[in-house]
Amino acid sequence: MLGWLMAKRIPGCLLLLCCVTALFVAGCSAKKPANGLTPVKFLTDWYPQPEQGGFYNALVKGYYKDEGLDVTIVPGGPYITGDSLIASNSVQFGMASSDKVFEAIGNDEPLIAIGATMQHDPQGIMVHAESPVHTFADLEGHTVAVKPGSTWFAYLERRFNFHNLRTIPATYSVSNFLQDPTYIQQVFVTSEPFFARKSGAQVRTLLTSDTGYDPYRVFITSTPYLKEHPEIVGKFVRASLRGWRDYLQDPAAANDAISKLNPAMSPDQMAFTYQALKDGHFITGADPGGSQLGQFDPARWKTMYQQLLDLRIVKKPFDPTTAYTTEFLSAAAQTPAPPSR
Repeated sequence: MLGWLMAKRIPGCLLLLCCVTALFVAGCSAKKPANGLTPVKFLTDWYPQPEQGGFYNALVKGYYKDEGLDVTIVPGGPYITGDSLIASNSVQFGMASSDKVFEAIGNDEPLIAIGATMQHDPQGIMVHAESPVHTFADLEGHTVAVKPGSTWFAYLERRFNFHNLRTIPATYSVSNFLQDPTYIQQVFVTSEPFFARKSGAQVRTLLTSDTGYDPYRVFITSTPYLKEHPEIVGKFVRASLRGWRDYLQDPAAANDAISKLNPAMSPDQMAFTYQALKDGHFITGADPGGSQLGQFDPARWKTMYQQLLDLRIVKKPFDPTTAYTTEFLSAAAQTPAPPSR
């Protein structure tokens, strides 16, 4: 989801957006607006992009307002730490992944997942089409560009018991990939392949989720906020899932808003990402009818927790069911959406 950086430059408008976002999160206080709506802030995991499309859709189509919420979407970025901002109630909601929620709880940050943004993580690796690497086991003897300390890569190393696998720090560019036919790098399959193919490279991708390490992409709040404002949390979940249902049918309104907020993202890139999200069933999971939209499987949470214990990422055992709740998901699935204003 670092795709906009792949353009080999960081546009000044996005640097400005990053600075403004940091100031907004640090210094903005929520005042009760004259419209009577409840103000809340939602911090995304990166700059505006289709991977957040359902939330922008709920905003621009008034679904949050239908629920009595005045939602401000605060773009994330490389210099913003969402966990601490949510834990401190500087923002009320944010984006994460199920493994990172466990890690945060293990570090005594009171976070809880309230819904799934994606049923499966688009994290993986990208290789050239002619590469001899066709499975993750084939990485033995190769070098991979990966972000240091990546939990998913630690799992791969343990899962496949590599003895001769080298790593180099990942860069926010595909330039090295384009210049070296043996180059292998971590990617989000919804993003970086677009830039490689646009530059003429033929590529293949492998998804980490196919190895058994399969975190959810989630949206979260803090446990104190959930206890104090369960009705607000329920409204946010309901409107957000309504936004995602709609976005998968028609992304035009949300993508228009995203393109204005992040002009570095071209229409072609947005179309690629949107189609990749749909083709990979990342949002809906296996059921194209949408029955899994936003939902959690407790067995998957238990498996992820055990994997992190085995890796010693989580060092102190705790009850894994405290990391998520399905309470509002059932209500969102069963309650018809109110008519849009």
